[in-house]
Amino acid sequence: MAFFTNLLEESVIVKIGFVGIGQMGVGMVGNLLKAGHEVTVFNRSAEKIRPLVEAGAKAAARVAEACHGAAVFTMLADDAALESLALGEDGIVRHLGAGALHISCSTISVALSERLAAAHEGAGQAYVAAPVFGRPPAAAAAQLFVVAAGKPAAVAAAMPLFEAIGQKTFVVSDQPQLANLVKLSGNFLIGAMLESLGEAMALAEKGGVERRTWLEVMTSSIFNVPVYKIYGGLIAERKFEPAGFAAHLGLKDIRLALAAAEALRVPMPLGSMVRDRFLSLLANGGDALDWAAIGQLPAKDAGLG
Repeated sequence: MAFFTNLLEESVIVKIGFVGIGQMGVGMVGNLLKAGHEVTVFNRSAEKIRPLVEAGAKAAARVAEACHGAAVFTMLADDAALESLALGEDGIVRHLGAGALHISCSTISVALSERLAAAHEGAGQAYVAAPVFGRPPAAAAAQLFVVAAGKPAAVAAAMPLFEAIGQKTFVVSDQPQLANLVKLSGNFLIGAMLESLGEAMALAEKGGVERRTWLEVMTSSIFNVPVYKIYGGLIAERKFEPAGFAAHLGLKDIRLALAAAEALRVPMPLGSMVRDRFLSLLANGGDALDWAAIGQLPAKDAGLG
């Protein structure tokens, strides 16, 4: 486990791969570079990695080229993308070295996380599920919240890397898939909050209260928390473009939460309603909007436009 030893030693420059350079990945790679690590980046759309190469990262033409270091991060949109790049014929499991670590920050299904853990164990590699809470500005500012799960030695090895990208890491289990379950349950809560926030704001606005005034009251008193301030501001300002987290990804996460709930026989009637709200948004052309746009649907239903 020489790779683990390097990761656990402070001040050692670690060679890291990073697969998936979307809005979140850009900030995360930037902070890993600032922490002094050597980062090789792979993205299917090569133009997205150009600014990172200018900042000091190395470009990989194939996934295999990002798998030669102590660890490889993945930050991909969905199960299909991660399954292809991790478990495919030319994927991460095939090319990652023995004793090296795959850190999956993607929001994926519980079932796929279980498969990844088994595949890496069979290949003599380590796997940590580490989905994050936070939008692109938080990723750029190294202010993400990391939810980590995996074997204790693997999680401990990854800690210096988590410190480079986030403000706090929560270790929830030695079973990787439970980190994904926590992430999905959290995204369900955000989705439900967007709907309830939109309904309450529409009620106040329809009665004559200016929505920004209403939001100031709520977020300066009983809901004085970032998630209400950030998303409430987007809903009040009707600012859904450019999307920090696209609506179609919100629908994907609610579906994954409901799939986990069905497997565990946990009824989630509110989850089903939130899924339908996302479907309504997408059916009316909202694919490119931020997922906060479901919070505008109650206003439209109330005739507020």
